[in-house]
Amino acid sequence: MKSITIQGVKRENVGKVATRELRNAEQVPCVIYGGAAPIHFSADEKAFKGLVYTPEAHTVSIELADGSKFDAILQDIQFHPVTDRIIHADFYQMDENKPVTIEVPVRLVGRARGLVAGGVLRFNMRKVKVRAIPANLPDQIEIDITPMRIGHKMYIESLKNEKYTFAHPDNAVVVAIRTSRNAIKDADLDEDEA
Repeated sequence: MKSITIQGVKRENVGKVATRELRNAEQVPCVIYGGAAPIHFSADEKAFKGLVYTPEAHTVSIELADGSKFDAILQDIQFHPVTDRIIHADFYQMDENKPVTIEVPVRLVGRARGLVAGGVLRFNMRKVKVRAIPANLPDQIEIDITPMRIGHKMYIESLKNEKYTFAHPDNAVVVAIRTSRNAIKDADLDEDEA
């Protein structure tokens, strides 16, 4: 999985006044959980651009000014309701033997047979929650929809893998091909191809 580096500085004061001063200086107050004790730090607001404003999933390498480094995942992020600026971020420290849960994008490959016949693509889950140890976390889940006909559905159950598990029920529909008014009978397609 791709990783992004965020440079930060440990925070001494964690009160409201100190937090407001950080935000005014375009710094984001952050916390790392999952270790022996929570670590409070601040980072430049621009450092989050490649982590937050992208459809891709990333792990985070946090480097503090005192030389300490932490591998983490973004657990939660809060935005200002009016300006949409980042006002706080929570990270979860990763351990290479401990599984973590992260949202991963789903990518469709191919052109479904049902779409050629006039069906409509229903892409229900553009991101799925995956649980795995950090070494087995995928960048994305790729689904080949080429053989799908009108009425076919792709369930979470069919995407199962030995390296990771999904935090969704097995019968959750990821993608489906629905019928439409201008759909032609799939048997007609068979005759054209023959």
